[in-house]
Amino acid sequence: MPLILLIVKIYIKILISKVYKLTMKILAIQNRMGIGDTVIFLPFIKAISKKFGAPVSLLVKENSKADEFLNQTNYIDEIIHLERDNKINQKHDGFKGFFKLASDIKKYNFDKVFIFNSSLRYNLISRLAGIKEIFQYPLFEKQNQHITESAKKLIKRYLDIETSDNPEIQIDNDLVQKSAVKFNINDKLNILLGIGGSGPTKRIPSKTFLNVMERLENIKKCRFFLATGKNEDEQKILMEILSTKFREKCVALDNLSIKETLPIIKNCNVAICNDTSFSHLSSALGIKTITLMADTPLIYGSYNTNMHPIIPDGETTVSHNTHGKDKINPDKIYEKLLSIIN
Repeated sequence: MPLILLIVKIYIKILISKVYKLTMKILAIQNRMGIGDTVIFLPFIKAISKKFGAPVSLLVKENSKADEFLNQTNYIDEIIHLERDNKINQKHDGFKGFFKLASDIKKYNFDKVFIFNSSLRYNLISRLAGIKEIFQYPLFEKQNQHITESAKKLIKRYLDIETSDNPEIQIDNDLVQKSAVKFNINDKLNILLGIGGSGPTKRIPSKTFLNVMERLENIKKCRFFLATGKNEDEQKILMEILSTKFREKCVALDNLSIKETLPIIKNCNVAICNDTSFSHLSSALGIKTITLMADTPLIYGSYNTNMHPIIPDGETTVSHNTHGKDKINPDKIYEKLLSIIN
C-alpha cells in the first residue's frame, strides 16, 4: 500500500506540474524602439518559452510592429503595447503612466516576468502588477550594456541555459506559396533589396545598389524586390532605381505592410539590406542577408549567422559615428553575393 500511495503522489505531482505549465503566464519586457531590437531578443524569448513549456507575452513599443511579424510564431502569446515615448499616445509615460501600466499588466495575471533592462521603473511596475517572480538585468547598470551579451547573461543566470540560436520568425507555408503565385516568383534569382533606413546615415545611395544589379545582369536572370519606407529620402532612392532599365525587373514593396511583406521575403533567395528592419526580418526568416553597415554598431548586422556584414572601406568596425554610407564598396557586395548564391 505505501508503494501505491507513493506512485499516486508522484503521478499527481507530475499532473499538477503539467497543468501549471499549461496555465503559466509569462511576460517579457523589451522597451527598445525598433523592429530590429525586438528581433534580436527572440532567441531569449524562445529559450524562456522552451524552459517553462509555455508561450511568452511581450510588452513592446508599438513601433516595434511585433504584432505584424510575430502573430504566427508559436512561442509568442500576446503582444502588449507599451505606449510610452510616443508622440501620439503617452498613456504609460510619466507618474500617471506608471500606475496605468501596472494596472494594464495586472489584468493578465502573469506568474513571471523577464525584464530586458536595468530600469527600477519596470521592476516596481511588475511588483505593483502582482507578478511574483521577477527576473531582470542588475538594477542601475544601464551604461555600456551589450544588447545580446546582457540578455545571454540573464538567461544563463536564472535559467542555466546557454543561448546561441538565431532569431526565428515563423510563417505559414500556405501564405508563402500564395505570395509566390501572386507576385509570380519563379526560378529566377529573387533578391530582396532593403533600400530604406530609419535615418539618413543608414541609407546607402541608389548607385551602390544599381552597380550590383548591373553586374548581376550579366550572369543571372534576376528579380528585385525593393523594400523601403515612405520617407521622402527613401522614396527618392526608390524612384532612382525604378527610373532605370531595371524597372521591369523590380517590384516595389513600399505600399505593403510588414505582415504582407513577410511571405515575399521568405520566397527570396538572398537579401541585400541597409541596416534596417528588413535585414533583421529577412535573416530571422532564414534568408542569407548581406547587411550594409554604414553607421550602426556592427553587432546589429552580425548577431545572426544568416547575416553577412559589409562595412565601409577603410574601417575595421562600425559605430554610430562612422557615417560611412558613401564608402560601402559595391565590389565587396557583389563578391559576397556570388559566394552565397554559387
